[in-house]
Amino acid sequence: MRNLLLTIQYDGSGYHGWQVQKNAVTVQEIFQDAVEKVFSQRLDVKGCSRTDSGVHANMYCLTLKTDMSISCEGVVFALNTKLPDDISVIDCREVSEDFHPRYSCKSKEYVYKLYNGRIRNPFYAKYAYHYRYKIDAEYLNKECKAYIGTYDYSGFCSSKSDVEDTVRTVRNFEVWREDDMVCFRVEADGFLYNMVRIMVGTLLFVAEGKIKEGELINVIKSKDRKKAGKTAPPQGLYLNRIHY
Repeated sequence: MRNLLLTIQYDGSGYHGWQVQKNAVTVQEIFQDAVEKVFSQRLDVKGCSRTDSGVHANMYCLTLKTDMSISCEGVVFALNTKLPDDISVIDCREVSEDFHPRYSCKSKEYVYKLYNGRIRNPFYAKYAYHYRYKIDAEYLNKECKAYIGTYDYSGFCSSKSDVEDTVRTVRNFEVWREDDMVCFRVEADGFLYNMVRIMVGTLLFVAEGKIKEGELINVIKSKDRKKAGKTAPPQGLYLNRIHY
């Protein structure tokens, strides 16, 4: 039995996240439909992470097992002929049978894009959050370093989450500006439900002066969701990289 690791990219604006749901179209469902057409059976597809409705992926990893001898290059070509334009397979390789795209992962990296122009840009509507108040990216890049380290991030998690272990290690966080686009990038050993979007929303509170300079660490340690910022909208979020 071959265990194939596939890397895909997708525009999540037309989907209700990755995982299969009742009465909602998801990336996993569409991908499994394509797999069934190529492999003539509905194979079990295991993903590296869940993503919310409207969230995108520059790099998403998944595995499937098959007895077919089709080459990895052939898998990429065949699946891309069956997938819609907003999902693309960019790589395929064989991995050990015990490799799991989620549990073998060492860290994940997300990028959040915020369009900081005064007037909204319709071309970014599905791909960046329009925030018209001027942002000092250098200041936020300094303040966001408070996130780096191992903390209980229960104050940065949606109330819908039922995860018991809310301790996560953030390895890096940075903020920078590219013209009118402000980008946030965070890498951690794992993320809680809505954690990145709440982190970004909390930094916007910092930008607005609602959280004073140097006080972000106290918000983190409080473990109080009410002290953190709002949950930033999903369209600016991208699963950017998976590290194995």
